[in-house]
Amino acid sequence: MPLTPRTTSRSNTTARTRRVRWGIPLATGSSLALVGGVLLWSPAGAADASPTAARAAFTAVAAGDIAEQCTASSSSCKHPKTAALVKQINPAFVLTMGDNQYDDARLKDFQKYYDTSWGAFKSKTRPVAGNHETYDPAGALAGYKSYFGSVAYPDGKSYYSYDRDNWHFIALDSNSFDDDAQIDWLEDDLAATTKKCVAAYWHHPLFSSGEHGNDPVSRPVWKLLYDHKAELVLNGHDHHYERFAPQNPDGKADANGIVELLGGMGGANPYKIEEVQPNSQKRITNTFGVVKLNFTDTGFSWNLVATDGSTKDTSPSYSCR
Repeated sequence: MPLTPRTTSRSNTTARTRRVRWGIPLATGSSLALVGGVLLWSPAGAADASPTAARAAFTAVAAGDIAEQCTASSSSCKHPKTAALVKQINPAFVLTMGDNQYDDARLKDFQKYYDTSWGAFKSKTRPVAGNHETYDPAGALAGYKSYFGSVAYPDGKSYYSYDRDNWHFIALDSNSFDDDAQIDWLEDDLAATTKKCVAAYWHHPLFSSGEHGNDPVSRPVWKLLYDHKAELVLNGHDHHYERFAPQNPDGKADANGIVELLGGMGGANPYKIEEVQPNSQKRITNTFGVVKLNFTDTGFSWNLVATDGSTKDTSPSYSCR
């Protein structure tokens, strides 16, 4: 079923903005779960120790740092193996957190490598650009834009938002966080949404225990998301998996803060853990896989699934604020 663009507008004292959001068609969910041979019913308002996955309204898959210049003909090539996980999970949609294609992200590289694996899910992928997408000799993001087309540029910009059930998703371009236009757009977008739950994703993480470490470029974005009570931030850039306890933009533990998930294990060469950051709860490197995100109308959780099919980490269940 095709996506239906939904245009919204909002006025304030300084500007009137107009933009397109992509509404993803809703799938019929089930309130019944078969557990240990017993059919269980979970009412919408129930709260128990592990209701989130069983009552998941929809599932998404996320990863960043994906397609090295190799194909399935090489046994050491990892992105075909992570793509096989996506196929097996069959999510409602796919989030990519940048560096989708290495090394210079030219269109011919996307076509030769990324398209042979993750390209199978192109129609339901909601990507963002990483720093490697800016290295294209044809111009920054040229190959990225040509390959993904209007999905990545639904309003002629490299950032956009869309809704699914009670969730609002915001895809941002951290290569241009110094662009006031993107920050102004984000502020208006956050003010306009009526959804209870908010998730945002981009490439460069504010907090990371990996080789790149913390990148303060996104602190102003974090402040806006924090002020608007967003729940979840997803990033790539460092080639490992890491999850953080809720925290504020200054890196202080905060029960009402944002949960950051770093998922740079989509296929690129792993990085080392260099300096463990405060509030980092779990770090895994030398493991390739995808994050399976379970969303309900009131919260979320996730599992890190490795290419051998095993679950390497399970997050706590979080409630939307």
